[in-house]
Amino acid sequence: MKGVRRVAESITITDNRTGESIEIPLEDGGVSAAQFSKLLPGTWFFDPGFTATAACESAITYLDGDAGILRYRGYPIEQLAEESTFLEVAYLLLNGELPTASEYDVWEREITLHTFIHENVRKRFLEGFHYDAHPMGMLVSAVAALSTFYLDAKDIFDADARQKQVIRLIAKMPTLAAAAHRFSVGMPFVYPDNSLKFTENFLSMMWKIAEPRFEVNPVLARALDVLFILHADHEQNCSTTAMRVVGSSHSDPYSATAAAAAALYGPRHGGANEAVIRMLTEIGSLDNVEPFIESVKSGQGGRLQGFGHRVYKSYDPRATIIKRTADEVFAVTGKNPLLDIALKLEEIALSDEYFTSRKLYPNVDFYSGLIYQAMGFPLEMFPVLFAIPRTAGWLAHWQEMLDQDSKIARPRQLYIGADARDYVPMVGRPG
Repeated sequence: MKGVRRVAESITITDNRTGESIEIPLEDGGVSAAQFSKLLPGTWFFDPGFTATAACESAITYLDGDAGILRYRGYPIEQLAEESTFLEVAYLLLNGELPTASEYDVWEREITLHTFIHENVRKRFLEGFHYDAHPMGMLVSAVAALSTFYLDAKDIFDADARQKQVIRLIAKMPTLAAAAHRFSVGMPFVYPDNSLKFTENFLSMMWKIAEPRFEVNPVLARALDVLFILHADHEQNCSTTAMRVVGSSHSDPYSATAAAAAALYGPRHGGANEAVIRMLTEIGSLDNVEPFIESVKSGQGGRLQGFGHRVYKSYDPRATIIKRTADEVFAVTGKNPLLDIALKLEEIALSDEYFTSRKLYPNVDFYSGLIYQAMGFPLEMFPVLFAIPRTAGWLAHWQEMLDQDSKIARPRQLYIGADARDYVPMVGRPG
């Protein structure tokens, strides 16, 4: 189902230097920079961080931060988290519609049959890393290396070749992720078990030791599936923008996905839930929560991690779902000892005008780290767990960008350097 372009109003811009004006329509909440440039050629919007710039049109994810709304292809995230599965959501993001039963069977089977990675990726590449390599650094490198194993990946305008790479990337990310973890803790590689569902297979590759078949707790598998749904896409975030920018050069999808994963590696993006765990650990006890809150307010302490969001100015809708999922996980694993600190921190912050007036509410990272930790994942795996589901969103944006025949990304700058000056030979330079 295609969206409808919304053109309701217009604005008029006047160049006070010349008195010339131009009327520009407001389309889908935006103003065309091309129209603006007709009046002011060579004048650029200065927008560090792209906080007020729309670099693309997209039909994938709708996000209203003021109202706390998140929808994939029009479907509310709450309904998808309650009723759907990650693989179905991945299909939806990539194809625009929910699959029929037969379409889903084919999709799931294709993903399952492509979970294995080339032996040389494991033996000669992954095992070549230093023993204490970070799993996310290994994952970024391994994804980029896949482009050398699948030479047809460069045929990005061949529909069949493109679909193969999409399936391979979604299927192999959990295998690469688990392999990176196993290597980092000195455990042997576990091959995929294609009799298991997507998240079950990943948990098997993570935790299997010597048992003939790893028995996955269905509550934990479903909780991970919900977390994967919630993290599958989030509009034009840093890593998705990296995917689109690199993809705009017509790079192969493995290289573009590696660039997106590298952006996710940064602590301001994929490491946010790790920062929450470190904050809660440093607080240490319930008695220290109120002093910590006061130190944040006075500016003498650190930041309140897991609160506030670049886009959401109300409660992150994903946080509500994750909080419910956390209760289900803790019923199986036992309560994370940091949970009581988190709950008290949330209670105090949500009743304090200092935070509510600044629209600082819990986001998806506030509870997701607690769940991952309770399930046994080490902190360094948190961004890796983010990358597995977000691959589906990255690829959906990559496909959309190619189908739109988007221009190669090339932002402008405001030059603030020196004016023209003559070269001075070294012997004539002062000092």
